[in-house]
Amino acid sequence: MLIPATQVRVGMVIMHNDELHRVFHVMHVTPGNWRGMVQTKLRNLRSGNTAEHRFSSSDKVDRATLEQNEMEFLYADGETFHFMNTETYEQIELTEEHLGDARKFLLPNMKIDVESFEERPLGVSLPKNVDLKVEETAPAIKGATAAAQLKPATTETGLVVQVPSFISVDDVIRVATETGEYVSRAKD
Repeated sequence: MLIPATQVRVGMVIMHNDELHRVFHVMHVTPGNWRGMVQTKLRNLRSGNTAEHRFSSSDKVDRATLEQNEMEFLYADGETFHFMNTETYEQIELTEEHLGDARKFLLPNMKIDVESFEERPLGVSLPKNVDLKVEETAPAIKGATAAAQLKPATTETGLVVQVPSFISVDDVIRVATETGEYVSRAKD
């Protein structure tokens, strides 16, 4: 499906130079009196190589149509992540290369959409936010306000997030999967 280059978004999979690429950075540039451009960073899904490409705002981009199957994340075995189709109970494996940063948001028994192209799994589509338990962080600072005082916290998946000073170990926090930033304390 052809779309204008100005509609390219982070996370999309596009066909570029006859190969599938995932977009992981987009910036619209309008330099002075020149025509607008869309500066992108693309990761080749076959080779894993990354490259930058500049599209003219009038260019058309071929967006790949991906199949999505709901699967349950079972467990990680080193660099291999195991998923099970919730309807057929068929299991597949994805590597760290397939998942990229998404692996830091996966919890066992989590239901997630696995994206495939021509029946070949490519990666996962994460929900907007994920709730993660804090495993390690500095103690809460007495009398600290919630504004502007951040500290690092390591979650159960190994993701390190900057959190407000009132967050402590065993708290469950909500993290935005697109940016990896703290959103709020999760409701129980």
